Amino acid sequence: MWNKSSLPLLAWGLSAAMGLALSGCGSSGSSSQSLADQGVRHVLLISIDGLHQQDLANCVASGTCPTLASLANTGVTYTGANTPGLSDSVPGLAALLTGGSPKSTGLFYDDIYDRTLYSGVDESCTGTQGVEVFLQEQVGIDSFNGGALTHLDGGGDFNPQQLPRRKTSSGDCVPVYPHDFIQTNTVFEVIRENMPGAYTAWADKHAWGSDWLNGPSGSGVMDLARTEINSDYNTAQGLPTPAGYDFTHTPTQTRVFDHYHTQILLNQIDGLDSTGVVSAAMGGSTKSNKIPVPTLFGANYQTLSVAQKALNANGGGYTDANFTPNTLTAAAITFLDSEIGSIKAELSKQGLLNSTLIIISAKHGQTPADRSKLLKIGDTIGSTLAAANLGANSNIGAGTDATTGNVLGTGQFTEDDVGFIWLNDQSDANRAAVVAALKANSGCPAVDASTKIITSGQSNPGICSGVDAGSGVVDLKADGRFGDPTKGRTPDIMVQPNFGVIFSKSGKKDAEHGGAAPTDTNVGLLVSHPSLAKQTVSTSVLTTQVAPTILRALGLDPALLNSVTQEGTAELPNLF
Repeated sequence: MWNKSSLPLLAWGLSAAMGLALSGCGSSGSSSQSLADQGVRHVLLISIDGLHQQDLANCVASGTCPTLASLANTGVTYTGANTPGLSDSVPGLAALLTGGSPKSTGLFYDDIYDRTLYSGVDESCTGTQGVEVFLQEQVGIDSFNGGALTHLDGGGDFNPQQLPRRKTSSGDCVPVYPHDFIQTNTVFEVIRENMPGAYTAWADKHAWGSDWLNGPSGSGVMDLARTEINSDYNTAQGLPTPAGYDFTHTPTQTRVFDHYHTQILLNQIDGLDSTGVVSAAMGGSTKSNKIPVPTLFGANYQTLSVAQKALNANGGGYTDANFTPNTLTAAAITFLDSEIGSIKAELSKQGLLNSTLIIISAKHGQTPADRSKLLKIGDTIGSTLAAANLGANSNIGAGTDATTGNVLGTGQFTEDDVGFIWLNDQSDANRAAVVAALKANSGCPAVDASTKIITSGQSNPGICSGVDAGSGVVDLKADGRFGDPTKGRTPDIMVQPNFGVIFSKSGKKDAEHGGAAPTDTNVGLLVSHPSLAKQTVSTSVLTTQVAPTILRALGLDPALLNSVTQEGTAELPNLF
């Protein structure tokens, strides 16, 4: 179980080397061999959104995930694995595939603000500077002019309105693709550049917003499956329209989406690419192109996350503080274990099991597991700043681009179970005033006992922070953990509420992720290969250590990753 008192050090990953220095402690069992010289030619990374280390431990102990248990029998399980501070999908996946935190990658969230860029519809870069940048479903052409997301592949191209623009040194105004937005390289790029004949592939949840996985070269992932989880479920299934919901509507619908990813991985193991799977899902041909079995490949799975977010009264989340899964969550774990089982079986069938390193982890966890801690407090950051009467300086996020809907020129705040604020006035005086206003309104508001939603009639409810270890209002300029806010990308202020508090009034979900709550950060991590004996390592490691481990397993120098050299990220211990 996580240790709340140690959360600040774990969550913010002050030193990846710390985990390496302690790697000789807290482990049980021993590897019969290391991965060195074991002929690893392929690495399969599976990211299961929401997978806590407790989920992995509990299902193995109860016998409800036989595939994961079999992988653990020939692998190292890291029970002290944590994300590097932020646990949103984008920084969580970037940690696994770059070796870096947002400080080096520049990826803080899937909804971010950049003061240096212009709106995607400002083709001359002469308008207002500073724009909201999405790395989600809006980046597909289906959303052009606010259109419906009718295609599984997001419409087959980028939406130019959602590609922010920058002015070059020569004065040109050019679009910024998601792969231009990431500030460091990825494992995909390193492998392509340094392993002749290598092939790379990945399947994620946003068809075009996930383009940042390609890295600054724009070409790191040779087979990047264009699958969009927020696309219309009925249309993708060939059912009558109008649809009314996407693949996240219920865990049952999400299973369909996740199974596309399983089919893609099975295709790739058989020497075929992802195009046939996507085409077939859209009513087209199942024919795929021949490719080599990828050197690095993998996929993201969403069913567990959707089940964890579902209302507790409907079977979502957990039944107690010990991570005992409720019905939907238990079914999600069973389903995902079966999917991984079919992938493992196909690797064995094709004679690839002994040459493939399998890594199971997560971009993020989910909070709260203990529903008694749940408080849905809505947009209390905005109401707090409005009530503070700071004048125009409190009007954060008020400017909206009429065409794209993006916040433009006024800073913004993003909220889930953490809040980030990009100030429209970055002066020290305004920063101090905003921090003071937030700290002065830190109490917990009253909520409805049944729904856990804030009661009506509260115009300025408290933000409920500063009680639990690691919670509170943080001036990120003074703190420095994510870099310098004045350079354009880093938020000015972070608000981490008490664990279990989410900035939502939704009647459809009882959990969120994104910040430093312990059930956000402490994720499952299992590294498996037939040459390894069962072992458990309980000392602290970070998910950023996965990326250099992948390169080391393939015989490459981890220092080829920019984030590894910038942040001093170590490989995972007890493997080599």
